[in-house]
Amino acid sequence: MLSTIRYSCLAVLLFEALLNMYLSEKKENIMKLVSWNVNGIRACVQKGFLDYFHQADADVFCIQESKMQEGQLELELPGYYQYWNYAQKKGYSGTAIFTKKEPLQVTYGMGIEEHDTEGRVITLEYENYYMVTVYTPNSQSELARLEYRMKWEDDFKAYLLQLDAKKPVIVCGDMNVAHEEIDLKNPKTNRKNAGFTDEERGKFTQLLAAGFTDTFRSQHPDLEGIYSWWSYRFQARAKNAGWRIDYFLISNRLAERMTGTAIDTQVLGSDHCPVILEIDL
Repeated sequence: MLSTIRYSCLAVLLFEALLNMYLSEKKENIMKLVSWNVNGIRACVQKGFLDYFHQADADVFCIQESKMQEGQLELELPGYYQYWNYAQKKGYSGTAIFTKKEPLQVTYGMGIEEHDTEGRVITLEYENYYMVTVYTPNSQSELARLEYRMKWEDDFKAYLLQLDAKKPVIVCGDMNVAHEEIDLKNPKTNRKNAGFTDEERGKFTQLLAAGFTDTFRSQHPDLEGIYSWWSYRFQARAKNAGWRIDYFLISNRLAERMTGTAIDTQVLGSDHCPVILEIDL
């Protein structure tokens, strides 16, 4: 057991060392995409969001759970176009995309009224691909919203497939599911909890089977102990008792263009950390 723990710790340390090398230099002609659930952008700005944003120098930077209404915060981001989708409910949900290249078109939501009041989806259309950010609904305590979540999953998959029929798709965000046991610290005790139910995991499997690649797991199929979210309770982050629920998925036909993936576990400011994709587009 001790040797297993040591191996796991060494693997995490090696991954983080490689990540630092990977983040230190941006490669020419490769687009860098970042996604981060900030759990309240106004609070995150007070915890170093802008420092990280400028250091990352991403071509596209997506955020989820902005918890903001229009006019509550003005971000000065020179060189970036900003697109925000606000929830009707104050202090809840919300997404945004900051991009260096102006898109051909911007779409907010999926075009389904039932789903489009919570600011969960933004789509940018470019010449050769679609860029989508999503904040998938949480099934909540005692799975109170699981039935709605299942409807959301089917409709969101159909939406992505409609896009994919026209151009390849990159979709990122907090998808509120740990797909496999390797994607969370304590799979056995969380089996029927929100984010790790058979139903949620099954919908994610169906989405991948429909023609999408989980970029991080594709590049790191056996890597354990790398997560993107930790509960604020029980010192979960200090103990690395986390979940990988933040993703970059890409249309399968883009897989050969993927050049790097990472989860920046050292970045604080939220209960999530940024996830990163580099791709030749």
